[in-house]
Amino acid sequence: MFEKMLKQVYGLKDGQELDVGRFRAFKQDHSLYLIMKANGRKEQEISELGRISAQLQAFGDKEVPGFVPTSDGKQFCEWEGVYYSVLKCRELRMLNPATIGRKLARFHLRGRYMPFQVENVNRIGQWKQLWEKRLDQMEKVWNEKLFNEPENEFERMFLDSFPYYMGLAENAIQYLADTELDGTPVETDGGTVCHERFTRKTWGRDHLVKNPFDWVFDHASRDLAEWTRQQYFSNIQTSQPAVKSFFADYRKVTRLSPFAWRLLYARLLYPLHYIECIENYYITTSEEAKRSLEDRLEKYLKQTAEHEQFLGSFYQLAEVPVRSYRLPVINWLLK
Repeated sequence: MFEKMLKQVYGLKDGQELDVGRFRAFKQDHSLYLIMKANGRKEQEISELGRISAQLQAFGDKEVPGFVPTSDGKQFCEWEGVYYSVLKCRELRMLNPATIGRKLARFHLRGRYMPFQVENVNRIGQWKQLWEKRLDQMEKVWNEKLFNEPENEFERMFLDSFPYYMGLAENAIQYLADTELDGTPVETDGGTVCHERFTRKTWGRDHLVKNPFDWVFDHASRDLAEWTRQQYFSNIQTSQPAVKSFFADYRKVTRLSPFAWRLLYARLLYPLHYIECIENYYITTSEEAKRSLEDRLEKYLKQTAEHEQFLGSFYQLAEVPVRSYRLPVINWLLK
């Protein structure tokens, strides 16, 4: 499939194409190359991700692949109307889910010390504006549909439930605003290499691959909150031991400041699961996808009480010293 591209653009030949997890790869002797779609990324972003990747490798991360330059020195190529980058793996290790907390902490530790200003993939300080924008857009849709008869069951659930989730989102935005206003960041609260959405599957199912195209530069709490969110919603009945273990392992490498815990909690409060479900429903044209999203929304609404209980007990679950850290709590969640 990519044999011609690899030979003409990268000078790679006499190898074998294969699948590594969700990626197409090329094996040549003892070297493994991952073929990544670079669509949606600007040239400056790809260049910056290449520099970050090289720096993480220099800091000793053997699980980070390096960008292979094209024959004309670029870090991506256009092939049949699609942009690709080829990444070379130093070694491919099996993923052990039990070690992911410590591995993520070490990844964040290395990612804090970039000897250059990260600009193109920087997301620091942008949460509040993005959260408000998404909420405003959704409120506009809700208002447009409010005085009409719901077209279907999904729309009825959306119209009935949005005021509650708008309130939860506003709580998250206020919690974040208060944190940024009166919180005190420490050295470990500087930006680091994070992921757009870190889950238990981001680094792969079997083989561990740290894909640069998943990366952004942000506060470490972004990854911690998103991993927790996904872990919780994957099975709300059995997620607690895994969440507790994950944070215990992370803290063995890096201690989280009160400021970090507050950012993390604000992100957990923001009902991204609900907002994305609504957004995706009105974007998709697939009837099958619409039915799946309707089932998902119904499930979320039935789990509201459990979700409130999880949010109300999160600090306790993660063994955070709320009193000594003087962390604000959301009283209505402490039922």
